[in-house]
Amino acid sequence: MSLKLPAPVERFTTDSDQPLRQGAYRSALRDERLAAILGSSLGILFSVCFVTGLYSHLQQHPLSWLPIPARPAGLYRLSQGVHVVSGIASVPVLIAKLWLVWPRFVSFPVAKRASQVVERIGLFPLVAGGIFMTFSGVANIAQWYPWRFSFTASHYWMAWVTMGSIVAHLGAKWAIARRALTRPSRRPALADADPVLGTTAEVAGDGLSRRGLLVTVGAASGLLTLTTIGQTIRPLRRLGLLAPRDPATGPQGRPVNRGAANAGVVDLANSAAYRLEVSGRVARPLSLTLDQLWAIPTHTTELPIACVEGWSYSARWSGVRVRDLLAMAGAEPDRTVLLESLEPRGAYRTSTLNAGQAADRDTLLATELDGEPLALDHGFPCRLIAPNRPGVLQTKWVTKVVVL
Repeated sequence: MSLKLPAPVERFTTDSDQPLRQGAYRSALRDERLAAILGSSLGILFSVCFVTGLYSHLQQHPLSWLPIPARPAGLYRLSQGVHVVSGIASVPVLIAKLWLVWPRFVSFPVAKRASQVVERIGLFPLVAGGIFMTFSGVANIAQWYPWRFSFTASHYWMAWVTMGSIVAHLGAKWAIARRALTRPSRRPALADADPVLGTTAEVAGDGLSRRGLLVTVGAASGLLTLTTIGQTIRPLRRLGLLAPRDPATGPQGRPVNRGAANAGVVDLANSAAYRLEVSGRVARPLSLTLDQLWAIPTHTTELPIACVEGWSYSARWSGVRVRDLLAMAGAEPDRTVLLESLEPRGAYRTSTLNAGQAADRDTLLATELDGEPLALDHGFPCRLIAPNRPGVLQTKWVTKVVVL
């Protein structure tokens, strides 16, 4: 009886002659067309996030030559809601895309041509940036900051890095992606166009189909969106299982991020010595007691509070128009206005109104919310409420109005 030696392990090679052990990375789901669809979807979601995030950044860091208009009143609420929704929806897409292409990061040799080296280097900021942006964004929504660096600065600059990497990657893969999206996929595995995952071998499998994977990813994105968007769309609040905010829970039935105790203003806000001062480029500086402020004719309007974290609500606000207060003080026209809070410290203890915002009919120093005196946590004695502004710029516990 003769012994039969085991057959050697079968191997296949790609168009770049990179040896891969057969079956190591093979899957019917690792398909050129599927990779292009997921990549395109991720690119669209990240682009929407980038544009809306840039608008939020300009709101908080205005440019003198590009003043933010006061109208439409709900523009920031819509923009930031889309920003958060697109960021949350991108999480399952990013995970699926990384699973699809992860063999590119573990195959050897790393590259045999200079163009492959450049491509590999470009993948690092793309992947790292995508993971950082989604992780830090979701953590910010939950107000969880397991780091010591500035979220706003790092999120902003990493957004530019990530988008630059996406543009570079799109340029490198444009021909492959275009071909994959315009032609039906005929191979069960990634085609030869990919030098790492490409193979001409047939791959059999009874698992999840490519269409099934896309449906699963889409359903996961939709579910995440549905269970968080209730923090801003009140009729869906009962579905907001993952929403960190309930739009109907908080002082006066409205949520807040930072209360008076945390801000250190309880005694100052309740003090009989409180004054609202109007100064700067004015003819008649004012120093108003609370009774004098309440004696000024008020205006009532409905405006949204829209937080950078994605939650928002609309409410009925009553108070003194800023433009009426400036007229009482004889302020010079078309001036920027600085508002200062009672808060002793903090990044947002002051905010500015450009000339258009200060002159808007609905820009108020509010003293009432939904027909009731303003609660301390909502900014008593008075707070700024103005159209088309982030919540962090709707300064609470206002004590000074300075015409610049």
